[in-house]
Amino acid sequence: QVRLVESGGGLVQPGGSLRLSCAASGRTFSINAMGWYRQAPGKQRELVSAVNSGGSTNYADSVKGRFTISRDNAKNTVYLQMNSLKPEDTAVYYCAVGLNWPPSITGMDYWGKGTLVTVSL
Repeated sequence: QVRLVESGGGLVQPGGSLRLSCAASGRTFSINAMGWYRQAPGKQRELVSAVNSGGSTNYADSVKGRFTISRDNAKNTVYLQMNSLKPEDTAVYYCAVGLNWPPSITGMDYWGKGTLVTVSL
């Protein structure tokens, strides 16, 4: 089993920044992909960004140029730096890890509980 602990969500004004962190513990040797998904009210969960153990990354078109994913393999932690936030970025953000690449919702093996990001005046 892998346990994921997310942190860094909160309320931010449009144009602001937040940094999400997700620390994995347990059977971390089974992890290849580490990523962030989000789910807004009334919408399906979608991939935001992911990174594999080799450093390859994947971004949703809606966040390219604004969000940056990074990974510290020694700490089994993945980060999501979110800049130039927009109201449409408001969602619950979930950390997820898995063996498969490229990342997909069904291909992720473990999920965090989620952290709420609200972008509003």
